[in-house]
This record gives sequence, C-alpha cells and structure tokens, in this order.
Amino acid sequence: MTLELYRHDHLALSRSWVSLSPEERRRRAVAAVAGQDMGTLLDLLDAHHVRTHGHVSGETLRKYRLGARIWLTYASTQAVNVLHPEPEDTDLWVRSMEAAGKAPASVGVLLAGARALYEALRWAKATKDTPFTDVRPKKDRRRPWDKRQPYPDADVQRLLDVAPVEMRVLLRLGGIAGLRASEITGLKWESVDLDGGALTVVNGKGGKTRRVLLSTSLIEDLRQLGVKDGSLLVIGRTPEAARARLRTLCTQNNVPYLGLHALRHTAGTRLVRAGFQLQDVAEHLGHSDVQTARTYGKWADDRLKEHLRGL
Repeated sequence: MTLELYRHDHLALSRSWVSLSPEERRRRAVAAVAGQDMGTLLDLLDAHHVRTHGHVSGETLRKYRLGARIWLTYASTQAVNVLHPEPEDTDLWVRSMEAAGKAPASVGVLLAGARALYEALRWAKATKDTPFTDVRPKKDRRRPWDKRQPYPDADVQRLLDVAPVEMRVLLRLGGIAGLRASEITGLKWESVDLDGGALTVVNGKGGKTRRVLLSTSLIEDLRQLGVKDGSLLVIGRTPEAARARLRTLCTQNNVPYLGLHALRHTAGTRLVRAGFQLQDVAEHLGHSDVQTARTYGKWADDRLKEHLRGL
C-alpha cells in the first residue's frame, strides 16, 4: 500500500467517525470496549489522531496502535475495566513490561499509544478518565551515547562482503545515507536521483522532506539492483521485516545484532570521525536539534583512548 493510499484511507476513516452523531459515536465506542472489539477501538484511535494532528506518518500510527493493542490485551487477561481502570492497573502494566525486559524508551512509546487510545475514548465521550497521565517508565540510566551504539566498521564490512545486492542497499541506506527504518522501507524509485547522486526522503518523524547525498558505493548497488518504475518501492516490505532480515544476516555471519536503527548511528559516527561539523551531521540525518548529533562524537573520538595507551 502506498503512502498516498494509506493517508487517504485514514482520512476517510477519520471522516467516517466525525460524521457520526455524538450519541452514535459514544455508543459504538462503548460497545467496542464491552465486546473487546480491538479492531474498532484501533480504528477510533487512528481516526481521532489523524483528525487532531493532521499529517501523521504510518510508522507513528503503527506504534500507537501497538501500544493500545498491548494495553487492551493486558486489560482483557487481567479483567481490567478498560473505561475506568484503577491506578494500580496502569502501574502494573508498565512494571510488567519492564520486568519482561523492555527498555524505558520502548515502554514510553507503548505508553504513548495507550494515552492516544484514551484521548480517542474521551473524544467519543465513552469515558472521562485519564488513566495514564501520571504513569511513567523507570528512568533510563544509560548514557546518551550508550543508547546510540553504532555497528563497528569491521562488522558492517563483513556483512557487505556476503550480502546480496538488496541487503547491501539496505545496509548502505542505513549505514551511509543514515535513513530510519521507515524511511528505508518507504523509499520509492521516483525519489532516487542516481545521476545527481542524491535521494529525497520523507522524514518518518513529522513528514518533513530532506535531500540526502549518496555515496559512490550506494549508487553502484542501486544501479545493480535495477532501477524500476518510479512508483515502486526500492526495498519495500515493513520496518519489522527489514529488521528481521538484518538480524538473520547478522546471525549467519557472527555479527552482534544491534538493531536496524544502529546503522543510522553508524552513519552519524562515521561523519563525525571524518571531521564534519555537528550541523552537517544533523542535516544529513534529518535531526531537528543539532545537539542530538553530539552523542555520535563519543563513539567517533578515539584520541583519548590512543593517548592513554601510550602512557
């Protein structure tokens, strides 16, 4: 499904809920909760979010739906009153996710989805409760650079040496162009200018566009992959499928899997190591705040390590 069709479907979905009378909207929402109709509740979440925020990336909606789905599943198994959960219910849900090993950032994303669900339920006047307002994941005590660990260059090269051309394109879109997972899988051929050595990408966060310069190696791999009709996706599939393919490639070649997003950290680290200013790095990666790029310096700066080795 193309991004344009995806947007159209969700605008139509939003209009379908908006067109209902307040009484009918409430009736459908309450009935969905009573009948544990997760599909209808997730559609309500999408409709309300698109209605209130306008442009919303498919990846954002996917994450919100995931958080809402996990909460609704938990509530069903624990006999929680979804429309009026107790504070203990929401706290225990968060603690259970942390006990299962989810990182604070991941818990925060899922919490955002649950909050979005209750925003939609309040819009439908199915409840007045705000059960997740004061719920927070435990503080992430990792240092900022530890959360942005890149793949070592040697590991990336090991993967490139054995990967088929489509996986080489994926590795270089992440590890050189610095694209996010949703940007990699959503990239179309019409956005790739091989002669000009650049591509245009829609930012997975906020819908902004940016022009990204391509390396010689990435251009060669894209040509070998075979330029197709402009409306077709270069990589396609879903971010989850891309992560699974990278994990498999890493496992097969004894490379520790750090996640697909770690390729983006590799791109940032390489640029800092090459001497580019943080502003250049931020623009290449599409960071809204240049300070975000500062953490790459920790992985790029080996001078202190080299100095101490000589003492």
